[in-house]
Amino acid sequence: MFTESIQKTETNRKKGGVQQFLSFLLLPVFALTIFAGKASAQIEGDLDAEIPFQFHVGTRELPAGKYRIHVLDEGSLRVMEITSTDGSTSALFQVQESDAKSAPAQSELIFNKYGDNYFLSKLYDEGDPSGSELIESRYEKQISKGAVVAEEHVPTNHKMQQGN
Repeated sequence: MFTESIQKTETNRKKGGVQQFLSFLLLPVFALTIFAGKASAQIEGDLDAEIPFQFHVGTRELPAGKYRIHVLDEGSLRVMEITSTDGSTSALFQVQESDAKSAPAQSELIFNKYGDNYFLSKLYDEGDPSGSELIESRYEKQISKGAVVAEEHVPTNHKMQQGN
């Protein structure tokens, strides 16, 4: 009887271990399934914009002008590049998912404004409330201390990538 009780306990422990292992295995698969749709909702293709003021992207300061923004690595959708259309200046930046309160009527860039300093903050496609938000740099955090923040919206033209 004692031996039978130990065998039942051992069998239950093995079943519990297998169930726990399967739970740990299925959890990441489930999470990836949910978040895969979210990642694809971020900016895809190129955004072209004429930015009428000097601005910051991370720690880089860029002059006013015409720019193209695109995802640098299609696999991660986390690193983007902004390049002047004449190719004279560019900057890389990291983004994370951002959700607008409502779908924007047009594709746009949103800049945080602190006094005379503009920082690229968010990017949205027309009709899609899911976009991309830049990860705030230390420099922006420093400038924003005690400053009143305003937003400046700059319209963009969205160009979907067509065969490279």
